[in-house]
Amino acid sequence: MAEPSGPRPAVAPRPVTVAAIHAAPVWLEADATADKAVSLIAEAARAGAQAAVFPESFLPGFPAWAGLAPPIRTHEFFRAFAAASVRVDGPQVARIRQAARRHGMLVSLGISESTDVSVGCLWNSNLLIGPDGALLNHHRKLVPTYWEKLVWAPGDGAGLRVSQTALGRVGMLICGENTNPLARYALMAQGEELHFASFPAIWPTRPPGETHAYDIEEAIRVRCAAHAFEAKCFVVVASNVLDEVASRHLETLGAEAEHVLSGTPRAVSLVIGPDGRQIGQSQREEGILTVTVDLGDCVEPKQFHDVVGYYQRPDIFQLQVNRTALQPAIFSQAAPRPSPPDPDWQDVA
Repeated sequence: MAEPSGPRPAVAPRPVTVAAIHAAPVWLEADATADKAVSLIAEAARAGAQAAVFPESFLPGFPAWAGLAPPIRTHEFFRAFAAASVRVDGPQVARIRQAARRHGMLVSLGISESTDVSVGCLWNSNLLIGPDGALLNHHRKLVPTYWEKLVWAPGDGAGLRVSQTALGRVGMLICGENTNPLARYALMAQGEELHFASFPAIWPTRPPGETHAYDIEEAIRVRCAAHAFEAKCFVVVASNVLDEVASRHLETLGAEAEHVLSGTPRAVSLVIGPDGRQIGQSQREEGILTVTVDLGDCVEPKQFHDVVGYYQRPDIFQLQVNRTALQPAIFSQAAPRPSPPDPDWQDVA
C-alpha cells in the first residue's frame, strides 16, 4: 500500500517565554520591595518575557526567624513583619498591577497578606495579575508548613483555581502545597498547562550536618518534577534570595541562628517540562531566569498517562473542593430595633 501523500497535520506551536524572578526582597520594607518588583517586571519585559513569577512572600520578605529561634524570642520580628505585610487592595499591590499593565506582563506575586479585621492575622498569599493589570486569582496557602504556623493563618479553597489567560491555563501553589496531592490534582483537573511554584530562600528543619536535615534545592526538584510529570505541564519555580541585609537581621537571634543560616542549603529557581526534566540552567545567584517553552509539548505525554482523562476512574475516585471564601463572622441584616415609647407622651382623648 502506498504511503499517504501530502504533509501530515502539524500541531501549531504555542511558545511562551517565562521569567523566574530569583531575587531578594528589601528586608521588611513593603514600599521599597514593591518598587523593586516594578523594576524587575520591566527588566523581564526587556528580556522578552511574557510572564514574571515572583517567590513566596516576596512582599515584604519571608519569616525565616520562626525556624531559627523559640517564639518567645521573636516577638519584635513578628511585629515588624505584621506592619510590613500588605493588603491585596493596598498601594503596593496597586503599583505592581500598574507595572503588569504597562508592560503587558502576566505576573505571579507572593505576598504576606494583612487584613482590616485583625491587626495580627496574616496569610501567606499568591496573586495572579493579568497583562491588563486585572487580578485574576488570589490564593491563600491552605496550610502554613511546620514553623510557619507561628506566623500565618490557614487559607481557604477560594483561590484553588486555574486561570484562563492569553498564554494558557495557569495554576499556582506555594512551597509545601506543591507536595499536596489533592491540591495539585484540583489544578490538574482544571486543565493546567503552566504551573507557578514559589519558594523561600531557606527552610531549616535541623542544624546543619545532622542526618535528615532538609535540603530545599533537592526538595524543589523532587516535588516540582513530580507535578510536571503527573500533570504533563510546565512548572516555573521562583525562589527567594537571602541577602546580606536579611542575614544580619536574623543573626541578631544569636550564634546558633548564625550557624544555621550559614550552613543551610539555599533554594534555586528553574523550569521543568512535562516530561519531568529540567529545561535550561538553574538560577542560584540573584537575577532573572528566562526560558521559552512550547505549551504544545503538553499534548503528547497525555497519550501515555492522563490522570484527569482516560487514566482517571471517576466511578471509583471523586474529589470535592470547597471554594468558599471564609470570613471570621457572618452578619445578618436585621430590621432596626423599635424605639422605646416617649415617657412624656400622653394620649389625650
